[in-house]
Amino acid sequence: MSGKAARRRAREFALQGIYQWLLSGNSTPVIEEHVAQASGFDKADRELFVTLLRGTLANVEALQAEFAPFIHRQVHELSPIERGILLLATHELKHSPETPYRVVINEAIELAKEYGGTDGHRFVNGVLDKLAAQLRPVEVKAQR
Repeated sequence: MSGKAARRRAREFALQGIYQWLLSGNSTPVIEEHVAQASGFDKADRELFVTLLRGTLANVEALQAEFAPFIHRQVHELSPIERGILLLATHELKHSPETPYRVVINEAIELAKEYGGTDGHRFVNGVLDKLAAQLRPVEVKAQR
């Protein structure tokens, strides 16, 4: 399996963990252990999964504060999937500068298409485009 596929799976499993956390409030170690037992987890980039899950769950309030200005409702009114995807992608935009912002956004869109509501991917794309321009202005400007 290619590195790209392993990274995509790591993001999928991180999203599952964030989703579980949003619904259950369980501790990060409990969620990590639970997700690691899921079918197909052995094909994921485990290091990336752990980094994304722990980094996101340790900074939920700060991450939500970053994307909240770009949504037209309260954060708690988002579906858990949309909220989880935005948390995950915001974490990557802020803390993984080695991953190009377009990759972060495209991966988030794919997650939204697979797990979210009908137009969820458009919503996620719109929010993350604005957020990327704020968090990574030099990179975004160079791409445009």
